[in-house]
Order: sequence, then C-alpha cells, then structure tokens
Amino acid sequence: MNIGAVSEKSGLSAKTIRYYEDIGLLKPHRAGNGYRDYSMADVHRLRFLQRSRSLGFSVDECRQLLSLYGDSDRESGDVKAIANAKLSDIDRKIVELIGLRDMLRHLVKNCRGDSRPECPIIEGLAGEARVQ
Repeated sequence: MNIGAVSEKSGLSAKTIRYYEDIGLLKPHRAGNGYRDYSMADVHRLRFLQRSRSLGFSVDECRQLLSLYGDSDRESGDVKAIANAKLSDIDRKIVELIGLRDMLRHLVKNCRGDSRPECPIIEGLAGEARVQ
C-alpha cells in the first residue's frame, strides 16, 4: 500500500512516516520502481509508535520498545523497566510543574493589576521578587 493509505490507516502524517523511516524506526519494502510498499505490519508498527509517543516515550525509547515488540523471546521485565523509568520521569516533571504553578500563582496573587508600574510578576521574572 502507498504512503497515503498507510497515513490514513495509522493516523500519522506522511511527513511523520517518512521521518520514522529516515531514522530507522520503519523499513518499508521498496517495489521494483523504487516506491515504498507498506504492509499491514508497518501500519501496526506505526500505531505502536504513535501510542508510545503519546505516552511520552522518546524516539530512542520507542526504538527499544519496537525491538521488544518484534522479539517473541522478549522478557516482560525489560518492557516494564522502560515503562517504570518513563513513569518516574513523568512523576518528576509533575512535581516540577506543580512548583512552577505555585510560584506563578503566588506572583499573580501578589500583583495588584492596577495602573501602578510596580508588578511582582515582572520583578519575579527579573529575579527581584520579594517574598511576602
């Protein structure tokens, strides 16, 4: 099948599919005329990549997961280790985002938002915020 059909079946753009091919995550068969000839297995790999990327896995992590996906002798412990590492990374990012939210909330709360030039938000962004 051609790239348009694969794009429709996988939900990924042709540009993304070509990118995955360029970086070696996908290796479609080439017909005698040089055109890519995708299979349903390629569609499944692309869907796998799409779901993996939507969960925050990096390209390198996706490469590892794809390797395990294609290995019938894989150990689920290897897959779980990759997923646990990603989960820890997400938890760390959540803590960082909560800290950012709390700091911004504090700055917004302390800004009068009136016609005066004094602004705790600007001072905070400039590193001059006073703790109140």
